[in-house]
Amino acid sequence: MDASRPGPTVYVLRCADGSYYVGIAREDLERRVWEHQTGVFPGYTSRRRPVELVFATEFRRFDEAIAFERQVKGWSRAKKEALIRGDFDALHDLARRT
Repeated sequence: MDASRPGPTVYVLRCADGSYYVGIAREDLERRVWEHQTGVFPGYTSRRRPVELVFATEFRRFDEAIAFERQVKGWSRAKKEALIRGDFDALHDLARRT
């Protein structure tokens, strides 16, 4: 990975209806959020604007980002909110309950 260019980023958006959207930006997170915000592509977020970026984490490899995105998409709302807060103790506790 070129140190001057960001790697793939897994992000979470909070939509206007309070739901969460989990996705991957290949390189330019700011542009990807703008695309969601403006409804460039039809889909989940285009009907739930405005959106707010509430979490993002960068990965060195795309396959790692995909694995994490899939994992988070399968999480309960409570686990996603713990991730957003950075409450890793709660994440651990919630993982034991499922």
